[in-house]
Amino acid sequence: MSLITKAVRGTTDVLPRDSFKNKYIEDALSEIAEKFGFRLIRTPVFEHTELCSRSTGEETDIVQKEMYTFNDKGGRSLTLRPEGTAGVARAFLEHGLFNEALPQKYYYISPCYRYEKPQAGRFREFYQFGVESFGSPYPDADVEIIMTALHFFEFLCAENIRLEVNSIGCPECRKTYHDALYGYFDKNSAKLCATCLDRLDRNPMRILDCKNPECGDLCRGAPVVLDYICGGCREHFEGVLEGLENLGADFTVNPKIVRGLDYYTRTVFEFISGELGAQAVVCGGGRYDRLIEELGGSPMPACGFGLGLARLQMILDAQNAPMPDPPVTSLFIISADGEGFSLAPEMCDELRSMGVSAEYDICRRSVKAQMKYADKINADYTAVVGGKEIRSRIINVKNMGSGKQYEMELETFSDEFGTLVVRDTMQMLEDSIAKEEFPANLTLLDGGKGKKDK
Repeated sequence: MSLITKAVRGTTDVLPRDSFKNKYIEDALSEIAEKFGFRLIRTPVFEHTELCSRSTGEETDIVQKEMYTFNDKGGRSLTLRPEGTAGVARAFLEHGLFNEALPQKYYYISPCYRYEKPQAGRFREFYQFGVESFGSPYPDADVEIIMTALHFFEFLCAENIRLEVNSIGCPECRKTYHDALYGYFDKNSAKLCATCLDRLDRNPMRILDCKNPECGDLCRGAPVVLDYICGGCREHFEGVLEGLENLGADFTVNPKIVRGLDYYTRTVFEFISGELGAQAVVCGGGRYDRLIEELGGSPMPACGFGLGLARLQMILDAQNAPMPDPPVTSLFIISADGEGFSLAPEMCDELRSMGVSAEYDICRRSVKAQMKYADKINADYTAVVGGKEIRSRIINVKNMGSGKQYEMELETFSDEFGTLVVRDTMQMLEDSIAKEEFPANLTLLDGGKGKKDK
């Protein structure tokens, strides 16, 4: 077979055999975020280019190399969002959300786009989960968003993820630090890679984020930002560390964290995984007190983070973290003859209206072929329906797992089958509890803990 085309490089298809994992992760993150008081916000997938470049920073790699920018039919320059914060900040301003009770706290699940070299854990189209908190200048807000991420990883049973935190100060005290960095790297410019030579004049702090081994060796002797932050920034950072300690969070102070976006001030942090190789950061964020003002609003303190969903799933898969079973059809109705093919749609429609997953054969196959299909899709139960069953008013239902069979009256079939499913499910749950097990497909997010704790 010769295909006309394939998926664009750097994009990926999420097939049904994996999409249920995506949905479980997204549902879990959403529910936990809402327990912290964050509310869902959705913003357009493309924005005016000036928003993306202004918020991200004209000198960042994202703006200079990675943005998908195009002119629309009206000649306007638009950009597919490279990250989620700018759009949320724009919506916060445009809709006057700053006039509502503060803090305003939002979460989002959004596709983002960056023209990067595709590799494990890095795609040109990727999904980002993020939270944003507007209105509090205090360390309490920083601590809350970090703890939100910690609760995510704890619930999903993601292991060996370490938290690293730093303060990069405010723009005022950072000027002194930039001068010290420039002096250090300028004296050692012969050891810098071509990319970092370009960064030296534009933003020497970005050199600290270079993955080149020689630049990494040079960075180990570079001035440390924590030696240059002002008294107010130091007090704020100490408040963040104290808050994390009080809540039992395990973390390391890493003065080399700078993050890749220019809007960050004071607190920055990253969650690092050993499962991802070079793409070790699964979640990163910090404080951005100047962003709203940069976009034309009044000064507004804010902080947040972004979490790569593909990277998170890679970690969970690599660690064999518990996941729900894929959804299956509860009942497959097998039509024995023409009368059965006529009745099956009505039966399924009634069951579905009661919340039961039910299917019938739409390919008009033989009974034997329908049984094979029901087995392939892992249907929990099957029921054969035909003229014989219609005349006897009795339908035989088979549990495909245990082989046990049940007789049900046609007139009350929907109610009887619903009762059967509930009874069998509760029995399975009781058996699992007795064995100190908890089947993944019965996980209830309302429990507030990961499945290993149940």
